[in-house]
This record gives sequence, C-alpha cells and structure tokens, in this order.
Amino acid sequence: MVAVFNKELLSWYLITLKLKETLQSGIPSSPNSGSRSTEFQQQQKLQQEPSESLQVVINVEGENLQEEPNSPVSEWVISINEKLEQARQDDMASSWAKLSIYKIPHYLRESSGDDKAFAPQIVSIGPYHHGKRRLRQMERHKWRSLNHVLKRTKHDISLYLNSMKEIEERARSCYEGPFSLSSNEFVEMLVLDGCFVLELFRGAIEGFKQLGYSRNDPVFAMRGSMHSIQRDMIMLENQLPLFVLDMLLGIQLGNPDMKGLVATLALRFFDPLMPTDEPLTKSDRSKLESSLKSTETFDPLSDQGGLHCLEVFRRSLLRTGPQPPPRTWIKRRSHANRVVDKRRQQLIHCVTELKELGIKFKKRKTDRFWDIKFKDGILRIPRLLIHDGTKSLFLNLIAFEQCHLDCSNDITSYVIFMDNLINSPEDVGYLHYRGIIEHWLGSDAEVADLFNRLCQEVVFDINNSYLSPLSEAMNRYYNHRWNTWCASLRHNYFSNPWAIISLVAAVVLLLLTFAQTYYTIYAYYTPPG
Repeated sequence: MVAVFNKELLSWYLITLKLKETLQSGIPSSPNSGSRSTEFQQQQKLQQEPSESLQVVINVEGENLQEEPNSPVSEWVISINEKLEQARQDDMASSWAKLSIYKIPHYLRESSGDDKAFAPQIVSIGPYHHGKRRLRQMERHKWRSLNHVLKRTKHDISLYLNSMKEIEERARSCYEGPFSLSSNEFVEMLVLDGCFVLELFRGAIEGFKQLGYSRNDPVFAMRGSMHSIQRDMIMLENQLPLFVLDMLLGIQLGNPDMKGLVATLALRFFDPLMPTDEPLTKSDRSKLESSLKSTETFDPLSDQGGLHCLEVFRRSLLRTGPQPPPRTWIKRRSHANRVVDKRRQQLIHCVTELKELGIKFKKRKTDRFWDIKFKDGILRIPRLLIHDGTKSLFLNLIAFEQCHLDCSNDITSYVIFMDNLINSPEDVGYLHYRGIIEHWLGSDAEVADLFNRLCQEVVFDINNSYLSPLSEAMNRYYNHRWNTWCASLRHNYFSNPWAIISLVAAVVLLLLTFAQTYYTIYAYYTPPG
C-alpha cells in the first residue's frame, strides 16, 4: 500500500517498479538499457533517501499506513489530544468547587434585550472586563486611590503585592474559564481594583474628605457618577472575592485576620440600590461608623462567609427580618429528578382578573419587599421602589441564582410572581394607586415591560418556590364557585352608584309587589266579618 503526497514521486515510483519487474522476468533490455539502468539507480537512491519535504512512506507488505511526525494528519491527532487533555483538566472537581463569580449565560443576556444590564459602563472590577477600551478612563483614578492608600498608611506597595501573591490561586479559582492575565498582571489587578473598591466603601461611611480627597474630586465624592459606579459594581461579572477585600482592608487597618467589616461597608455603600424606600436606620449607621474607628467588626452576616458583594447584598435583602418558613412541603410534592416545565411558571392570574374576582390589594408595612401575604381574599404586598438601576440589579441577582448551585431561588420566585401579577400598564397603575409600586420610570408601560422581560428565558420549578403555597391558596380562592358568583354580582350590580340605586329600587319594588300580592290573597281567603 502506498501513501502519496506528490504526483511526480508517484510517476518515478511506477517507472522504478516496472524496471524491477522487467529485470526479474529476464526480458532483455532495449538499447537504451544503460540510460534506464542509470535512471533505476537514481530511483533506488530516491527511494532509500526520500526528501523530507515530500514525506512519502511506502509499506511494502501493504498492511498498515504510517505517517511522518510532521504530516498534517499527525498534527491533527496531536491537536485533538491536546484538547482532550484540556478537557480532562477542566473536568476535575477541584476546578469547579470554589467557583462563585460567573459569566452571564448567553440565554439570559439575549433575553434581557439590554447588554448594559450585565456589562459595566464606567469601571471594571476583576478580570472579565479588565482592559476594555471604554473603561480605561477609570484606570488612572484607580491608581490615584492606590496612591492615597499608600500615602495614608505609609505602607510599601510590596506588602500588598506579596499578600495577594499568596492567595492568587485561590482567587483565580473563583472565576469561570481561563483569562489572558499573567500572574503578575492578575496580582496587580487584585491590588489596584481592591484598593479602589475599599476607598469607595470607606468614603461612603467616613467621608471622602477624611480620606484625603478633594471635595471637587470627579470620582471620590457622593455625587456625579457615583450612582453609575454603584450600578456597575453590583454586577455579577464585575466582582472581587470577598476574602481579597477582607485581606486588603485588614492590612490597611493593621489587622490582617479581620473579617466581616467589608460586608458591612458594602451594604452601606449599595444601600441606594435597595428596591425599598427604607434606608438604614441611624442606629445601624452609627454602629458602622464606630466599627471603623475601633476596628471592631459589626457584621449582620457574621454567621456565614460571604462570596462577593453581590452575594452579600442578596443575603441582606432576604435577611432583613425573619426568614420565610422552611419549605418542608417541597419534599412531599416534588421529585429530585423531575424535569422543569416552562408552562408551569404561571403561578397566578393578573391584577385585573384578580380584582374582578373580588380579591383586594393592600400595601403591607414592612421593608421585606418579598414578604407577601394572602388571607381572606386580601393580598398584602410590601412596597416596591423601582428606579433606573432596578432592572440591572434584579437581572444580576437572577443570574447568580441560576448559576450558583448552593443558592435558593427566592429573588427569582418573587420576580416571577410579580411578572404574573403584571400583564399590562393598567395592572401597574392599579398597584401604584394602592401604594404597592412606586417607580421613577417614564410610564407604567415601562414598568410592565420591565417585569415581563426579566424572567423571559428563566425556567424553574414552582414547587421549589417560597410563594408556591400562597399561589395555591389564591388559585383555590379564584376557582371557588361562591367567590365567582359574588364577584359577578359586585361587577354587574355594584360597579357604580347608579347600578346600586337601580338594584335597591328593583328590590324595593319587588318587596312591594310581594306585599300587595300577599294581602290580596289573604283578603280573598279571609273576608271581613
């Protein structure tokens, strides 16, 4: 069997093979046998010493085909083996165990219709958006913040670099997928971005003037672009591991083993993004300030270790007040291997349909926006504040719940519940009239579109939702025949004052007619005397 990679060499080989057969058969050569003998010797030489550029290999027995190491087929096999080796490394359990800062799934990014909700527009934190052209303007302000830290603490930069070098591998394991930063570049990014984040956190509590910044500073001041910076820094792809920030702040305050204070500072810094209009109380704020002065930690999340600022913010939303009751009913009603059905995400009817049935909506006085109650036909919903950063906040919280294994779906459950309630601008208008929704957007239609797009491609099991018992109770009330009759009566006869007057007049007329008929019959059967 012959493997051929050059036509000229094939022709030479066939000539050589023919001459060999002629000699073996004993057929006399032609007069030009001398020249052909010379050709034969040349071909034998070519056969014994093939050119490396032609790379032809002949298997005399015709059983197996072998290839030179530099052949295209050989390089292809080597490439496949390299990819398989990379897959083996990626598939190791240790490479996924500490993952906590995820890239936004493609289906969530497309369904939202707004890439700005996931991609930072002013400042990059972490490796995912590091070095992007539109974010480079903030880099010089990061270096200014690092210079302020070194000047204020009188530390050498090597102290921070060496500390980050020790935890480099641990920090890398928190991010998804490989990135192009070298070891030195990654460590430099941790120090630069980490000190920048801490300066913003501390400035929001202590005041930027006390940290050495001018009152006219374009970045380190609670005005101007600060709201946009807060919105960028709460995004899932724009995070640093919390232990990195803990170590950097500990070095600055002289206590490297200090933990918990960064989580508290983060909650204060991101307080304007809260979806409620209940800010931190004065007592909480005073505790925060005193904790900075005494370097003692005041951490409302001290019983759990935080992953990053978004995760800490999420837990603060769900931990304000008592937690929802344990969902023990999940074990009875769902199966671990059940496939989730997109059609089963319709939990309840919309506001208009529920209102026609007679269900009343009232504002519940609590700062726990997720804590919804239903009893005796009254749905009590806490006040929700919607601003220009609410969409990005909810989308990133939902993305984290979709990606992180050890995470509940409470925020997703709440958003899907509100999506079921709101189908039209009229639904938003009625909830606004009842004091349940307060928004700073252009119109009620924008609010309705916001909720209708938040969970467009999110699929989850409604039985694994803390609002599932409430939804079932509402559906039972909705489907009860007596409630349907009462709702029809209210809708047809008590919808406006004139309808009520007509109904009362009809009832009075009916009673008078009945009384007249009664006395007529009574007088007939019991004549006087």
